[in-house]
Amino acid sequence: MNARDDGDGVAKQEPGAVVVYWRPGCPYCARLRWGLRRRRVESEWINVWNDPSASAFVRSFNAGNETVPTVVVGEVTLVNPTPRQVRSEIERQGSIRGAS
Repeated sequence: MNARDDGDGVAKQEPGAVVVYWRPGCPYCARLRWGLRRRRVESEWINVWNDPSASAFVRSFNAGNETVPTVVVGEVTLVNPTPRQVRSEIERQGSIRGAS
């Protein structure tokens, strides 16, 4: 479930799919990981220190800063969200899908 960038600096994936860009030692990332696990949210975690394209995406979205966690839910990108905000976006996208 990799997010893809179509060259416009915007990561895209299936609605409701979650990709978290993180780095080791980040307390906000650790808090988010714990909260998402507690809420049983499936997510893919990409270490920006090990993946240059992931690092480039995060910097492109955050005005040149490598701010983590940066989370992509479908086509929505959230910066340093709470687990509740991620879950709310997943649910919002699920209701949009169901409306079609």
